Amino acid sequence: MSVLTAATDQSLCAPLPVLGRDVTVPLVTGGEVTYAALDYAASAPALQRVWDDVAAYAPYYGSVHRGAGYLSQLSTDLFENSRAAVAEFLGCRADDQVVFTRSTTDSLNLLAAAVPADCQVFVYETEHHASLLPWRDARVTYLDAPRTPAQAVETLERALADRDPSPSGRLRPGGGDPVGPALVCVTGASNVTGELWPVGELAAVAHAHGARIVLDAAQLAPHHPIDIAELDVDWVAFSGHKLYAPFGCGVLAGRADWLQDAEPYLAGGGASRKVARRADGGVDVEWHTTAARHEAGSPNVIGAYAVASACKALTEEGFDRLVAREQRLVAAVRAGLAGIPEVKVLSLFGDDAPRVGVISFVVEGWNSSHFAAALSAEYGIGVRDGLFCAHPLVRTLLGGDPGEAGECGAPEAGPGELSLNAIRVSFGAGTPDEHVERFVRAVGELVGQGARWTYRTEGGRCVPDRAETRH
Repeated sequence: MSVLTAATDQSLCAPLPVLGRDVTVPLVTGGEVTYAALDYAASAPALQRVWDDVAAYAPYYGSVHRGAGYLSQLSTDLFENSRAAVAEFLGCRADDQVVFTRSTTDSLNLLAAAVPADCQVFVYETEHHASLLPWRDARVTYLDAPRTPAQAVETLERALADRDPSPSGRLRPGGGDPVGPALVCVTGASNVTGELWPVGELAAVAHAHGARIVLDAAQLAPHHPIDIAELDVDWVAFSGHKLYAPFGCGVLAGRADWLQDAEPYLAGGGASRKVARRADGGVDVEWHTTAARHEAGSPNVIGAYAVASACKALTEEGFDRLVAREQRLVAAVRAGLAGIPEVKVLSLFGDDAPRVGVISFVVEGWNSSHFAAALSAEYGIGVRDGLFCAHPLVRTLLGGDPGEAGECGAPEAGPGELSLNAIRVSFGAGTPDEHVERFVRAVGELVGQGARWTYRTEGGRCVPDRAETRH
């Protein structure tokens, strides 16, 4: 009896219904099957509750912070109440700000634009590109991939202790040359391996050395509770589209001072409090010091409301229950893959490391794009293949050169050739047990029996060859 079928019947259904759960897709081998969406790490499907909440509000949609009319006032209240709901979801401190952005990438670029001019930024090479790349205008120190959580802490400790002196900075804790401001950027859960990082310990090290820390929670927030105050991080960034709220909204939440001191991320209405012409023909501007300073333009009220709705749904369902069920699914997938000698699961911290429902692997004798295409075309299973916008990390895990360039998501070889790409399966609160069972069974069948169809590369993707017949 499998880990899944041994569970109670009640647990076989996903605890939080999502849109698309009944969508059927055609198979190249004939017939149709219910689509198994197992690419949550890229974009999770919308919760049914989120969709229903947005649909109920839509007729009342109006401008935010702009109008005296009833719908405008209602929309403004909805927007600000959504901000409060997100703050509660994250355990924000009383003086923290919650800024609505477009995504995790947008949030971290906003913070990158707000760091002081002499700030030194420390980033592990294992980061997703959203947290690896925005700091190019700062003094950046890239840290090598650690192989244990303890090594991650030790690496940061050494780097901060040896950080560059700054003539304009304050004295280094414990004495020595003065140092300027510093920021550490770290993921909460890897988008490649799913492994959890020791965020609380890293925050303690950062603060001991007078540095601040921002948590990329894009892959953590949908799977685990986050408490900014308890973790003692300075900022948290995450995306709605990974939190079952795909309406183009993200969040940057945390300390206000750097955000208040920075120039507005976008200049325009909403960010400005007062604007006046000067006698010399120029313009004087007084910018807001609230979150509005970095929310110029008409706010995405539907996106913000969707994020708040998802936060409430996850909280009300209870993370204890959600985490326990997800860990059962993780154990089932890992056990199934471990039983196939040709499959190698990628890991930084080892088999015993705690992780969320994100698992990447390679299959001996297969190009990863070919394998992912066969899962889709022959089994109706959607996964991700490529480098997952974490090129240095994936290449390190695959034994390649982390400095080697590669195109994310595109095959670098034909269906019968190997390449430095991987396959990623990811799932969450909307995943039925059957989808996971089908995935494990499909991997075993493809490895043992081969693909039943011919595939070719087209436009950088491996696709079924419609001119060919099944094998």
